[in-house]
Amino acid sequence: MSAQVNVDTAFGALETAQPLAEPQIEAKAQELLAQLSLEEKIKMMYGDVSCWTSLIGMMSGAYGTKPYVAGQVHRLGIAGIRFSDGPRGVILKGATTFPVAMARGATWDPALEERVGDAIGKEMRALGANLFGGVCINLLRHPAGGRAQETFGEDPWHLGEMAAALVRGVQRHVMACAKHYALNSMENARFQVDVTVSRRPLYEVYLPHFRRVVEEGVACVMSAYNSVNGAWCGHNKVLLTDILKKRWGFQGFVVTDWIMGMRDAKAAALAGQDLEMPFRMHFHRDLPRLVAEGEVPVARVDDAVLRMLRQQVRFAQGRDPKLYDRSVAGCEAHRRLAREVAQKSIVLLKNEGGLLPLSPKGKVAVIGRLADRPNTGDGGSSKTQPDYVVTPLQGLRAALGEERVLHADGSDLGQVMAAAQAADAAVLIVGYTHEDEGEYIPPNLLARVADVVPPPTQAEAAQLQGVMQSMSASDKTVGALSVGGDRTSLTLRPEDEALIQAVAAANPRTVVAIMSGSAVITEVWRRRVPAILMLWYPGMEGGHALADVLLGKANPGGKLPCVFPKRAEDLPFFDRDATAITYDLWHGHHKLERDGVAPAFPFGYGLSYTAFALSDLQLERAEIGPQDTLRATVTVRNTGPRAGDEVVQLYVAAHGSRVERPPKELKAFARVSLAPSESRVVTFEVPAPQLAYFDEQWEWVIEPLEYEAIVGAHSLDPQALRARFLVR
Repeated sequence: MSAQVNVDTAFGALETAQPLAEPQIEAKAQELLAQLSLEEKIKMMYGDVSCWTSLIGMMSGAYGTKPYVAGQVHRLGIAGIRFSDGPRGVILKGATTFPVAMARGATWDPALEERVGDAIGKEMRALGANLFGGVCINLLRHPAGGRAQETFGEDPWHLGEMAAALVRGVQRHVMACAKHYALNSMENARFQVDVTVSRRPLYEVYLPHFRRVVEEGVACVMSAYNSVNGAWCGHNKVLLTDILKKRWGFQGFVVTDWIMGMRDAKAAALAGQDLEMPFRMHFHRDLPRLVAEGEVPVARVDDAVLRMLRQQVRFAQGRDPKLYDRSVAGCEAHRRLAREVAQKSIVLLKNEGGLLPLSPKGKVAVIGRLADRPNTGDGGSSKTQPDYVVTPLQGLRAALGEERVLHADGSDLGQVMAAAQAADAAVLIVGYTHEDEGEYIPPNLLARVADVVPPPTQAEAAQLQGVMQSMSASDKTVGALSVGGDRTSLTLRPEDEALIQAVAAANPRTVVAIMSGSAVITEVWRRRVPAILMLWYPGMEGGHALADVLLGKANPGGKLPCVFPKRAEDLPFFDRDATAITYDLWHGHHKLERDGVAPAFPFGYGLSYTAFALSDLQLERAEIGPQDTLRATVTVRNTGPRAGDEVVQLYVAAHGSRVERPPKELKAFARVSLAPSESRVVTFEVPAPQLAYFDEQWEWVIEPLEYEAIVGAHSLDPQALRARFLVR
């Protein structure tokens, strides 16, 4: 080949519309590996750009301007790993901003999520990236977690199915990266906390969704910042090699979380770390010497590089380049999809007296500091750059006309009261922003990084000093990124709660729409208003979607992907500054139900403008073997006046288990669209191994006992249907 080969496309010279079979992919990857020198192989194991210059640029606003590249080899036409972030859409300018992952989790619709993944994958490739870093599947252990919005929910089964759908969609076009592996469920403490966990909660609660995406063929897994059982995740051989690569047979590659994701080149390499991102850091400085002195075997380098080559070859093949014109980014079809997803993610929590849907002929007062503020979520690594964002106020004005929409931002109580009293209904937009929750960027980040990376050059040191002087610990941003962090409270701001009560007193037809990344405690005010909607962070088309739902153009069908408690005390212990914490089996709806605590709104809960009835639960067999599959059917009927969606949920209880288990566990679900009076038979399949618990001796145990299938509209549905079966 020539000395310089074009690598400007997402996959460089490897890109071809001709598909290859698996043996051909492996042969091509091995062929490329054989052509690389040892020096080139080592260079493929870290980012292609310098550390301090790039980090300074990132803090100054360069993050999200282009993909971050590692392992580019011009002479062989290898474009390398070209990473861009997510998960609510590609972060590069002009790409579509979808609702956050928690909102998409509220759709309970894997087919819809696969369509989102397909759109994201197309846009990634069109914008020159080939690795989507947005399959964030850290289980929601506590709703205060700063990056709650980036995951799909609190339940391992639901989380795994939604994540697998996203992987399928994205990987029609590019590689997907699942993160952050593992037990990374707090934000402020992520650089310091050691999580102690025994085998059973590790395998039953915190790893199933990662295993699910490995089974789906995810190309890449990102290790987390925190440590687990005394070993940093980036150096954790049990997690990276023993479980991920050996026990699960993962064929992809492992990438560090950025900058502080590994702290020792030898420990990381031997543990199974394949790629250090995004800069020339520890592997750049130390790996050549470690390999030369035999402390890191050449075979470990070859394994790491082969894993990356294999995935690049696989995803370079069989895709038509004409699909990836840059005009696909933010295109009309994807914007329509963003609106559809936002509609289907909205959860109707309360609707007393049938207040909703609102009449399109009346006047509406839109009130609150978030009513006309673009609010799509976190301001850290997942911050997107859409061409526009439709706010709630803009959406309602577009639907009703400006003359029928009054507005008060909440800063002047007199103006608020006048607007509320003059309207037929009041809609309050309350909740959080990236200032309240999100990825935690510590104000002293650059100083902390200095302790774990090579020192800056003289020129870089001068630049660094200028950037650090511009940052203040009291600011809500670090350079161009939001500070974010874990929430300090699960209630709304006091001024929001006071505003809700004032408006409800002025206009009894008051609707509260909450913008948030996870659960909110509503006890002070929820009984004072007739209607409550969970809007989440609804993406660039969120304002239109809210108007569609409020006015009945779309029937709300979202269901909560996390329980909404009445009290923070009912949840697991949470200390956002912890240096050590223990994770057990109990969190979310499992914990509340075990403890006999009633939530404000149960897991899986959501109302509709129509009504549904479940009937005729049938099990194919009343007794199954340990390798058989439980097959259940149930009829769902729309008994109301409108077309709508119901999410049918199947839980299983293990009666008389020898170990403590949740009262019931989600094992299957289906979102069903029905016209008025229409009915449909839904079929669920639950393989018997999914009923197992994990024994502390490293084995899954399927107990021969009586189980109960429970099918309902949410986890505490009093109308749920039940049927018992035996596993012999």
